[in-house]
Amino acid sequence: MKSLPRLNEYKVLAYRLLLAYLFYFIARVLFFVYNYNLIKTTGVSNFFSLCYHGLVFDTTAILYLNALFIILSTLPIIINTKKNYQKTLFYVYFIFNLTGYATNFVDFIYYKYNFGRSTVAILDSLEHESNKGLLFLNFFINYWHVLLLFVICSYLWIYLYKKVSVSYQKISPSISYFGFSTLCFLLITTLSIGGIRGDFKKSTRPINLLDASRYVQNASQADVVLNTPFALIRTMFSNNFKKINLVNQSTIDSFVVPIKQYKNNPESKPNVVILILESNAKEYYGNFNKDMNIPNYKGYTPFVDSLAQHSLIFTNAYSNGYKSIHAVSSILAGIPSFKDAFTSSPYPKQNTESLVSTLKSIGYSTSFFHGAPNGSMGFLGYGNILGIDSYYGKTEYNNDADFDGVWGIWDEPFMQYFNKKISTFKQPFMATLFSVSSHEPYQVPDKYKTTFKDEDPCIMHKCIRYTDFSLKQFFNKAKKEPWFNNTIFVLVGDHANLIYYDEYGKELNKNTIAMLIYSPNGKYVGVNKNFAQQIDIYPTILDVIGYKKPFRSWGRSLVNDSKIQPFVVRYSANLYQYMCGNYICTFDGEKVIGFYSKNDKDLKTNLILKRNPEMNLLELKCKAFIQDYMERVIDKKLAPFNK
Repeated sequence: MKSLPRLNEYKVLAYRLLLAYLFYFIARVLFFVYNYNLIKTTGVSNFFSLCYHGLVFDTTAILYLNALFIILSTLPIIINTKKNYQKTLFYVYFIFNLTGYATNFVDFIYYKYNFGRSTVAILDSLEHESNKGLLFLNFFINYWHVLLLFVICSYLWIYLYKKVSVSYQKISPSISYFGFSTLCFLLITTLSIGGIRGDFKKSTRPINLLDASRYVQNASQADVVLNTPFALIRTMFSNNFKKINLVNQSTIDSFVVPIKQYKNNPESKPNVVILILESNAKEYYGNFNKDMNIPNYKGYTPFVDSLAQHSLIFTNAYSNGYKSIHAVSSILAGIPSFKDAFTSSPYPKQNTESLVSTLKSIGYSTSFFHGAPNGSMGFLGYGNILGIDSYYGKTEYNNDADFDGVWGIWDEPFMQYFNKKISTFKQPFMATLFSVSSHEPYQVPDKYKTTFKDEDPCIMHKCIRYTDFSLKQFFNKAKKEPWFNNTIFVLVGDHANLIYYDEYGKELNKNTIAMLIYSPNGKYVGVNKNFAQQIDIYPTILDVIGYKKPFRSWGRSLVNDSKIQPFVVRYSANLYQYMCGNYICTFDGEKVIGFYSKNDKDLKTNLILKRNPEMNLLELKCKAFIQDYMERVIDKKLAPFNK
């Protein structure tokens, strides 16, 4: 001990850090148990292989969270072993570690909605909620078992920490003591920096979320490799809106066609009603699943299924994001969200050409209805940016007797309010409603609890049935109004939610949504099996009403656009995914890393070594889209005068 002063302290430090690895492993196992139906593994050895590769990501998270603790534990001073100093280390250790550790437990549940480890975007989602305390209380009540598991793990962690302690030693200052302490401090600091980066190679950047995909057989496994503190820390100060220069402008103009102009239909001014349905995935709709061949499949939307027989439905439609606010920018402005949400970036506050602005330019009034507390989800703020004339929320509804106690006004009464309000509007009008009831905590009004029971295998199903019933009541009343027959209705899900059928746990089936266009005059009827996406709604509406002016849009008309091949672009599994024709192209922001058959729903077989002309063309389309998107967002070219 005399030749190696403080050796016992360094051993205890190593023990304390190893405890963090142990409990991160436990959290990874629990995360997988809670989400095993969404994450496909080939057996126990495959799972432990993922855990092994996760060590490097655990190292980064643990060293970040313990940076202050490590510094205080290794400072070349002589009071380190004193009782009060060790007590201070105890509190520093657990304040940081348990705070970070808790985020893993949140993802036991939140992963079912997000299909990815939580990033800093989750904080953006909460920013506009006025009832944060109620939301957290509701989470703890409904998922008490997760809270209990966290308490148990925390107790065990603290117990094991106290089992090994640093004995007090009276230190006599000496050159050898301070010299050795300083060398160890520098060595441990250097190793910590390397651990935070992921390696010491100068040529490589610090590891990020994308690196987890290097070790997996299918995309969802990357979330087992990752941990939530790492995902939060790595995205906390990142801005992934960056210009890239991979193709020339002529390629963009050819493949992206950022400026659209349609002359297919005569000018008309029907009312436009857009019903954005919370968490309404394709999975729940019987008429959208006729060709899926899912064993023992059952749908939960009898009314919309009946409406679909008189509508144009899109059975291969995707959301362009994974949160509710992403859907609003995608549907109303044709602006998708990728790694970072557009609405949470530094760039949404700019003059934006959208469905709102184009319809207002030809005499439409515009309104947005959302039964949650005003400003929830950021809808009110973003609506103001788009120039929506009127916003109607929980405040305007003004009857808390219909409040669900967590999110907002129940769908049935709020849709009746929506009908009464728009029936007073001068035509033509554009009105958007965003539903709230098909959402966690998955409840229905007391008077319907015997009608919509918890008898189905997924707790979401009764909420979907209730929202479907609410839509039926809305349409039954609305069709008696004079504006009804002169209206185009769009029903579209914002994103997917709880998945029950294994088929929808496959990577390319996640965030497939319900989407249809209904016109009482029966003009648009049929089944469209081509790729479709939320950003297509904006140009489709303008095509349908015969809007003749050029306008900015990344989407395509779903009824007449023959110039652009059907496609979908989205961000999932830490990669851009561009779907078109027979293949899926995966792109990391700099280079294409994979091609997959459109029938390879789990993205298992990478065909990049068997490239063909169609794949090469798909690569150009993908790069052109992302390049034009980044340039227009960053340079504020989303307005009509910046075409």
